[in-house]
Amino acid sequence: MPDRPIDDAELKSLALSGDAAFWGHLAARSRQAATFSELFFLSTLRKKAKLHASESVRPKLRLALIGGYNLYPLHELVEHLLAIRGFECERFLGDYDNFVSEILDGSSPLYAFKPDLAFILPNANHCRFSGSLLDAVEQQREAAIGAADHLLNLARTFVARSGASVILANLALPGDLDLGSFRSRTLGADWSFRKAVNFELGLRAPAEVQICDVEFLSARRGITAAQDARAWYESKQLGSPDFLVDVAQELSHLIAARKQGPKKVLALDLDHTLWGGVIAEDGVEGIELGDSSPRGEAFKAFQKYLLGLSQRGVLLAVCSKNDHARAIELFEKHPEMVLRLEHFAAFKANWDPKSDNLQRIADELRLGLDSFVFADDNPAEIEIVRQFQPQVEGVLLGPDPAEFIGRLQAGRHFEPRNVTEEDLERTAQYRQERRRTEFAASITDMPAYLASLKMRGTIKEFDPLDVPRISQLIARSNQFNLTTVRRPETDIQGLLKRPGYSCFTMRLEDRFGDSGLISVVIAKVEGDVFVLDTWLMSCRVLKRQVEDEIMNEIFRLANAASCTKVRGIYLPTPKNGIVAGIYEEFGFVRTVDFTARKEFELEVEKYQMRSTKIHITRRAYEAS
Repeated sequence: MPDRPIDDAELKSLALSGDAAFWGHLAARSRQAATFSELFFLSTLRKKAKLHASESVRPKLRLALIGGYNLYPLHELVEHLLAIRGFECERFLGDYDNFVSEILDGSSPLYAFKPDLAFILPNANHCRFSGSLLDAVEQQREAAIGAADHLLNLARTFVARSGASVILANLALPGDLDLGSFRSRTLGADWSFRKAVNFELGLRAPAEVQICDVEFLSARRGITAAQDARAWYESKQLGSPDFLVDVAQELSHLIAARKQGPKKVLALDLDHTLWGGVIAEDGVEGIELGDSSPRGEAFKAFQKYLLGLSQRGVLLAVCSKNDHARAIELFEKHPEMVLRLEHFAAFKANWDPKSDNLQRIADELRLGLDSFVFADDNPAEIEIVRQFQPQVEGVLLGPDPAEFIGRLQAGRHFEPRNVTEEDLERTAQYRQERRRTEFAASITDMPAYLASLKMRGTIKEFDPLDVPRISQLIARSNQFNLTTVRRPETDIQGLLKRPGYSCFTMRLEDRFGDSGLISVVIAKVEGDVFVLDTWLMSCRVLKRQVEDEIMNEIFRLANAASCTKVRGIYLPTPKNGIVAGIYEEFGFVRTVDFTARKEFELEVEKYQMRSTKIHITRRAYEAS
């Protein structure tokens, strides 16, 4: 991350000189750009800089933009913002207001383009209630549902025919003063009707359709600032030039998030971050927290926001230079504390460098540092962490607690695609894991320890109810993941009944609690070979014989499919080195040995089922 923002002249000089520092500054400026003139300047500068840079070969995203507007120059802005995030694009631009025909005609150029993803931008002006303002509200609501279903059915049709993913924009609300306050008393008004349509779009959208919240974006900028009547009449634009920037920023973020996923851990300082003052000096009574002062109220509001993050699956950790006992005392005794010790998956309050403590937390949680965000009020601490742990994303909260929530939200590090039951229990699961670790430290006999856990496992075929969690694990698992092939929910849905594929999950619980869905396997039968396309597992359950039970199940299914051998694939990444030798541990023989791909095989009849301390309580295959 650049140390400071630079002006246009400096940036242009770096671009034309071929200085490698240009790209970091360009990315930072582009992410913060809020006006059309600035973003278009940066896009043009990027294209010039590419003429002076050696081209790296990167896979290209085939992106289709279709809808009810003229999509130029929106596509230029999107292309630039994706490029600075590491995504090269090949684009398809639909004709003005022709997206319905393009989707319904299976022989249209849209399908010939073979997109990976399509962005559908319906024309909000076409979304009006055709009846009377005085029609029954039930009739108006049914019309809104019908309008939403029409758009969602188009999106589903496109997905079914193309196999691509879809991002569907909802509708910007009108800023007209017409009807006055009466607009809030009927769904027949354009304002109310579009709000109802947007509401139904969000509630009814299937997993394979992601919503781009254009309504929110226009409200955030200001509806009148987002609109541009002249631009509509002259060139059929979506809105004002600066509003195009908002939409392009949002779309590029949504596309990038599909590949990169949200961060998993928020590590927090304590003094001047969760409360005002220094606990070691001011004591429990002297710190600033609570409703008795504006600053105290702001700190309390920040804690409430953090609790909300925890409740939707973000792991909270303390990483503070502090006296451990005094810090603990505040969480236990202060009546205004919203966050309590049970809300933290890890707690490091000592005088060691925060960069070291972050590594210890990562080791304890068995998560990569690139899944961490570190928030602190002190710029020096942010800089030290940036230097020694560059994978960690730093957020400088600054001196004013009233700004903490906004500063943390601005990074958009924790936005979920969906929320699963496992998310709601994640902190509790990591606290259970800490108890298991402490218990294991008291026992020197590993078989006795595993037996004492009283583990119970459930293995079953992919279930539609599990698809969100399966998708989440596939997107977020990096270490115990043999191939790291990412699959959107649409792909997983398609595997549920796909012939030739054998897909299963495993859940695990023990005396300390339920670990939830912790492993995913996707295999396909190729002739007499059972090929492991995907095998991943939560690192929380490593060394508990889950690997053995998974491999037992793989060979059991291979035998049931009349396969003579199992082939395992390993695609090395900087993060999955812990599984580099796992196939050989099970007796597989390496058959392909390239740098980027390794394959292993083992004959089914040679595999010896392994005995474990896990009691498999149910196999869904046997129940069906």
